[in-house]
Amino acid sequence: MGQPRRSLRAFPGWVRGLGSAGEGTAHWWAQRLTAIALVPLTVWFVASLAALAGADHDAVTQWLASPLVAVLMVVLLVATFHHAQLGLQVVIEDYVHHEGLKTVGIVVVKFAALGLGLVSVFAALKVTLGG
Repeated sequence: MGQPRRSLRAFPGWVRGLGSAGEGTAHWWAQRLTAIALVPLTVWFVASLAALAGADHDAVTQWLASPLVAVLMVVLLVATFHHAQLGLQVVIEDYVHHEGLKTVGIVVVKFAALGLGLVSVFAALKVTLGG
């Protein structure tokens, strides 16, 4: 029977390790899904900020203390930082040609997104919980 036949179109992805493993596809889907999630979340956030324009600190804190608002805020923050990390990773993979710098750049972007995301979620939850 022999080896399975591979199409020439799939060959570059297969050589880079992105073909049969599906890693490239998973990355693509994650980027699209976070983009789709960010559309209504961003509209909600901007509309909420517009509605809170001129409100004092206590009003904003009370708004953020609502369970639904807190959950939406955490989802917005997680989706934002994950989407940004995915996009920056693609830019680094496409435009940084030195393998060492590429690896360092991707690691730095991943840690920065994780760190900034955790700090943001912590800050939102601290306000939400009144601490």
